[in-house]
Amino acid sequence: MSTTIHIGNAPCSWGTLEFAGLEGERIDYPRMLDELVATGYTGTELGDWGYMPTDPAILRAELTNRTISLTGAFVPVALRDSATHAPGVVAALRVARLLAAASEGAQTRPFLVLADNNGSDRVRTAWAGRVRPDQILGPDEWHIFARGAESVARAVRDETGLRTVFHHHCAGFVETPTEIAALLEQTDPSLLGLVFDTGHYVYGAGDGASALAGLERFAERIWYVHLKDCDPQVAAKARAEGLDYFTAIRRGLFCELGRGCVDFAAVTRWLRGRGYSGYVTVEQDVLPGMGAPVQSAGRNRAYLRGIGL
Repeated sequence: MSTTIHIGNAPCSWGTLEFAGLEGERIDYPRMLDELVATGYTGTELGDWGYMPTDPAILRAELTNRTISLTGAFVPVALRDSATHAPGVVAALRVARLLAAASEGAQTRPFLVLADNNGSDRVRTAWAGRVRPDQILGPDEWHIFARGAESVARAVRDETGLRTVFHHHCAGFVETPTEIAALLEQTDPSLLGLVFDTGHYVYGAGDGASALAGLERFAERIWYVHLKDCDPQVAAKARAEGLDYFTAIRRGLFCELGRGCVDFAAVTRWLRGRGYSGYVTVEQDVLPGMGAPVQSAGRNRAYLRGIGL
């Protein structure tokens, strides 16, 4: 079995973020894809619904003409509320159908990247990076959350054959290692995997957290990986000053790769040691005033080449 690791990127690295008020310059998808290829990446996530073509034939042509693989798509659902489960399945299936049709016949099969509706809960948004035990879901809420995640993953698998990974994420209810463990313990490991995000893990886990420790702890459930760095000085200041998630992001919490506290050389050794095969996706939240996305993407790719990726 091949253990080749491929490097992708995502529209968020070009300023197309899922949160209102954090968007950068609106760079259209043809330019974004052209710049992605020019800076050395071979895969992309879909981005927000409607950013790229939603006609699978058009999307497939845009990707094929540039020799780009489709790696996944992010779908947020407020899973702690059972009333969101059925609409969440509908939203996920809409995306999954597009992913499946646009990648038909491709060697890489994209993931449906499921997440909480991050940034929508006032308390969790305010306390991101320093979550207190009393802010974690209770047993009944975990049961509802887990059943909702499984219902999405099952529907996606049964209709499209695609696999679903859950994205732990700051400012949501699956942020800390304890919360990641709680969700994984209550979900079927054959049905729901984990996309391990290095930057969200180290900020959500607290001061001195190691991405490598998270990779080791959750190794058996990791199907996909996001490479994101975290500036320890910004993180420390955000915690000390009680900054909310969005303010911390605007101050550069998630910096370019190699400029923060994530040991990507160790992450690379871990991936190879585990026989990880497929795509890892770079995510660099580029906001207004942070420079040109194409330049940031190029520096991130050069950094990864420098550590053997």
